[in-house]
Amino acid sequence: MTQAEIKLCSLLLQEHFGEIVEKIGVHLIRTGSQPLRVIAHDTGTSLDQVKKALCVLIQHNLVIYQVHKRGVVEYEAQCSQVLRMLRYPRYIYTTKTLYSDTGELIVEELLLNGKLTMSAVVKKVADRLTETMEDGKTMDYAEVSNTFVRLADTHFVQRCPLVATTESSDPGLPPPAPTLVINEKDMFLVPKLSLIGKGKRRRSSDEDAAGEPKAKRPKHTADGKEPIPDDGIYWQANLDRFHQHFRDQAIVSAVANRMDQTSSEIVRTMLRMSEVTTPSCAPFTQPLSSSEIFRSLPVGYNISKQVLDQYLTLLADDPLEFVGKSGDSGGGMYVIVGCQ
Repeated sequence: MTQAEIKLCSLLLQEHFGEIVEKIGVHLIRTGSQPLRVIAHDTGTSLDQVKKALCVLIQHNLVIYQVHKRGVVEYEAQCSQVLRMLRYPRYIYTTKTLYSDTGELIVEELLLNGKLTMSAVVKKVADRLTETMEDGKTMDYAEVSNTFVRLADTHFVQRCPLVATTESSDPGLPPPAPTLVINEKDMFLVPKLSLIGKGKRRRSSDEDAAGEPKAKRPKHTADGKEPIPDDGIYWQANLDRFHQHFRDQAIVSAVANRMDQTSSEIVRTMLRMSEVTTPSCAPFTQPLSSSEIFRSLPVGYNISKQVLDQYLTLLADDPLEFVGKSGDSGGGMYVIVGCQ
């Protein structure tokens, strides 16, 4: 990593999290993987402050940890993740264009907080949207939940890894650090929640709607009978999915400039069909038959199957090779070559 990149990471960490987190983060960027006490000694920071700083960095996926054979836990900064903070406004704006204000605020809350439960996100977003509405109007939790589900279905948000259950049942000494695991099948599975309610407006006084001082509310909530419905299931923004979306947009634009609007619409359709079935790092999409592509073209896009096949042949023969042919079944099998 260059000195300019380290300086940029330093400025980003300081702007978002303050001086102590910046000091710990930059130290790890410069030195690599280190255990807790070495970090505290080398930075001249108290253990308590180092722990809090590491918690913030881990919460935002900017630091990872690894347990070594002797039980020593070492922490390592993720420089690329820190630099991605520059793109937070673009991630948020992209969600706004795709899923309106509700989607925008969902992703913004996840980026601001690192990880949150779905129920917490829904309530925060509903409250924020209610604040912007006319008096007497409120945002329903169900509407925000529906947008959250759409974001999960298209993989723009994903579940965070959970602590391995085998560890909690171990009668021996607890591990020095938890092992986090995630089942890929559950990564985008939204829990079935019955979130009933509407967003609330902030009051200018120190009392809430029930007339209770704000200082009393946390204790009252903690002692409440209703448990959090999705406790322990945390979500985060899937930044790789945003980058995949940016890449897809660039491919569609390049095809439109290279050939014509019809060609770009065919490529856009192929990318849309593959967006949740192809990993963002895959060199090409899943093979799609000419017949599947024809059925998936936008409603009202009047081109015949024969014309589509001609376009696919032209795209596959183009030297830029955005589209490749992988077989002849189903009228021809085609892929988008995205990561070269």
